[in-house]
Amino acid sequence: MSKGSRRDTTLFITPLDKMGGGPRVPYPKHVWSPAGGWYAQPSNWKLNTAVFMGVIFGITALTWKLSADREVRYKMPEPHRFYPSRYWTKQIREHEAAQKANKTDES
Repeated sequence: MSKGSRRDTTLFITPLDKMGGGPRVPYPKHVWSPAGGWYAQPSNWKLNTAVFMGVIFGITALTWKLSADREVRYKMPEPHRFYPSRYWTKQIREHEAAQKANKTDES
């Protein structure tokens, strides 16, 4: 294919093509969709979003707590190294409190 025979397709783009649309197409009204169907924009979408975000946050918090309660360590982290789980894991907090108590008893 020679360079001169190649068509430039950018000449055929209309403003509607750039905006990603055109007129709304007719759709069957009897079809139900859990996502809201065609052109869905419920009036209470902000409340729905806030409620769903609350549900996600609650499930995440419960999962986090359950995971932290069930976490078991066989080797405790070094005293001055950064381990994020040391702030929420009961076993590590109890171990560090016992170490601190032993230091004050020895002094």
